[in-house]
Amino acid sequence: MKSITIIVPALNEEQHILQALNNSIEALNKANLKWEIIVINDGSTDRTREIVEEVVAGNPLVRIVNHDMPQGLGASFWDGVDHSHHDAVVVIPGDNENDPWEIIRYYKLLEHVDMIIPFVFNKEARSVFRNTLSWVYRFIVNSTFKINLNYTNGTVLYRKAILKELEYRSSSFFFQTDILIRLIDRGYLFAEVPYRLDIRQGGKSKAVGFPSLLQVIRGYLRLVRDQYLREKMVNIEEDTLTSERCKPLGVEKPTD
Repeated sequence: MKSITIIVPALNEEQHILQALNNSIEALNKANLKWEIIVINDGSTDRTREIVEEVVAGNPLVRIVNHDMPQGLGASFWDGVDHSHHDAVVVIPGDNENDPWEIIRYYKLLEHVDMIIPFVFNKEARSVFRNTLSWVYRFIVNSTFKINLNYTNGTVLYRKAILKELEYRSSSFFFQTDILIRLIDRGYLFAEVPYRLDIRQGGKSKAVGFPSLLQVIRGYLRLVRDQYLREKMVNIEEDTLTSERCKPLGVEKPTD
């Protein structure tokens, strides 16, 4: 497995999208992987689509999927997963706040786990308010679902096969936490890794605001209901490291 899809959700990111794409292309070439970039233009009303289409015209490994109306960060992620042609997927938002190399550098860990979960170690890149909000959020999630993750809203790198198992797809800002809790509960192997966050250059994060808060609350309540009130179905996908670990000792994986 040596291929990756970077999914780039973008909503009115004309100031940042070109640099975000250039950074992703540079990081992917440095990693020597088979790759593609899928930009999900989530109903932008500025020049985001025009800028991306210029990049697409000059690079066949970059594609764009357009939403007529904003559908949400989670919906953009899942649309990217459905259009992906490769083994692993990761979302790098089009606001250029994340350095793609910070997660791509850990790609080889997918030889040992099925998802790589980054946590921000340079907390000074965010305001005290944002860090406090993240701490409260993490405390609630960890306490509710009996886990101990350092961060659940980052640029998680997934083996794409494990995402096929999930019947419910969150379309909101809560999507990453929703995916992680459901997959960890099923027993999929993961690794947490340190991740450096860049200081945001202009603009305001769409993750902090009343509409996003409402989405998170709804997503949280839906996940609580599903995890505690529904019968749990465990079905480990075959093309995963977790499935190999679950096989009885002495049973060899079939060869092609």
